[in-house]
Amino acid sequence: MIVPPGSYPAPGNEQVKNMRRNDLDICADILRTTRDGAKKTHIVYKANLNFNMVKRYLKRLMGGGLLTLADGHYTATDRGLSWLSRYEDLHYVSAMPSETAIFVV
Repeated sequence: MIVPPGSYPAPGNEQVKNMRRNDLDICADILRTTRDGAKKTHIVYKANLNFNMVKRYLKRLMGGGLLTLADGHYTATDRGLSWLSRYEDLHYVSAMPSETAIFVV
């Protein structure tokens, strides 16, 4: 299932501001930030985390093969981008009213 950009609540959206993020939401924010490469400081500000939290999440994402580090820049891998795409699809479907949600496998 392909979800058009902007169809799901993006970070900074009012729907997202009023909710607490879980681990998957934070991982998705980091992967979005690192699509084209980003330094740790940029990730801290874009994902709205502190350095200690970012350090822990980066280690976790790199351990899972979702991120790489080269020359001080973190970049989402193909596996990371695939994970992000599936996450956004599920997030989009879960936000739909139950009578309109259609699951595609």
